[in-house]
Amino acid sequence: MKRSLSIALAALLCAQPALADGLSAKAKRELAAKAAREGGQFDDPSYDGNTASRMFQVSSGPSSLPPGQVASRIKDVARLQSARDNQLVGYGLVIGLQGTGDSLRNSPFTEQSIRAMLENLGIASQGTNARAKNVAAVIVTANMPPFVQSGARIDISVSSMGDATSLQGGTLIMTPLKAADGEIYAVGQGSVVVSGFTAQGQAQQVTQGVPTAGRVPNGAIVERAVQAEFGDQSMLTLQLYNADFSTAVRIADAVNDYTRQRFGVRVAAERDSRTVSIKKPKGIAAARFYAEIENLVIETDTPARVVIDERTGTIVIGNKVKISRVAISHGTLTVRITEAPTIVQPEPFSRGVTAVEPNTAIDISQPNARVAVLDGPDLQTLVSGLNRLGVKPDGIIAILQGIKSAGALQADLVLQ
Repeated sequence: MKRSLSIALAALLCAQPALADGLSAKAKRELAAKAAREGGQFDDPSYDGNTASRMFQVSSGPSSLPPGQVASRIKDVARLQSARDNQLVGYGLVIGLQGTGDSLRNSPFTEQSIRAMLENLGIASQGTNARAKNVAAVIVTANMPPFVQSGARIDISVSSMGDATSLQGGTLIMTPLKAADGEIYAVGQGSVVVSGFTAQGQAQQVTQGVPTAGRVPNGAIVERAVQAEFGDQSMLTLQLYNADFSTAVRIADAVNDYTRQRFGVRVAAERDSRTVSIKKPKGIAAARFYAEIENLVIETDTPARVVIDERTGTIVIGNKVKISRVAISHGTLTVRITEAPTIVQPEPFSRGVTAVEPNTAIDISQPNARVAVLDGPDLQTLVSGLNRLGVKPDGIIAILQGIKSAGALQADLVLQ
């Protein structure tokens, strides 16, 4: 009796994960295919309100956040975690150049690639010296969009690897493109489109753009699709482009308001400043459900931030940037020291000697020196106050850094 009871308890414990997780992915696919053949809609039997509440805590009502800055759609501020690109890379040859290819002496890998290509085509090239100047070794890169299937075409970028001077007029020959797992997912080939050019004479050279890099529009054919089972997902994860807690909460509130009216249940919860989790309701496909919620309009929010690029003099000031009342003096102090020594001659018929008498002139000037009081309750007041000083972008950068050091800038100062 005890042995039978132990076996029953062990079987029940082993069955707990299956009962908690519901059907397996294979069983769900079989049921979905059967429902599609019969013309019905597959309802995920693993959905349970109690299970969803254990996975994440759904708020019982909307938050009381202040209004945001800009109204945007969810699809414009966030993306699905499962809908991601995959990077591809490959090594190939560009042929048909007008004498602007790699010099085989400085780029030995180009000659090795030419020999390997000819041998694959059944042409023996051993024992010969290649002198071709119309071939260039290149690195081919591409981004494979999500959910693409075999046979789709994607754009590829081509960049010279050797000392070629231009890829203008070249043609990329068949190049396999691999992903991080080492498998080939696409094959690229086609004419290279180069926007830059180089014109050279005996005494002068003109270059516009980058002639050693180009693109092949729709130049790669997808040979293998990335395995993605979006239709079987019961949990959707949104990732914000710009992390912000207020925006994440507003997205969860907008989705909950919609699903409460549409399905009678609240399914979204904010996990952190960048992630929002959404439980797919019953009786609707994942693609159709996301198509409905991605067009919901929410009010986004951004932190107060000032971005400065000292190399180009670019200054970007956010709308919520404020400064405390502060007085600023800006002006260039110039001190000019001029040495003008005087030659002193002795009197006639005297026994004096010629001497040099030092003479120093010091001129101090401070043009355009002004003192202004800034009190920035909003962006317009701050910008107009800086413009009253009549300073250039480099001066504004120095002023903003000084205000930040004084503790009067109520924003995050980012230096690039």
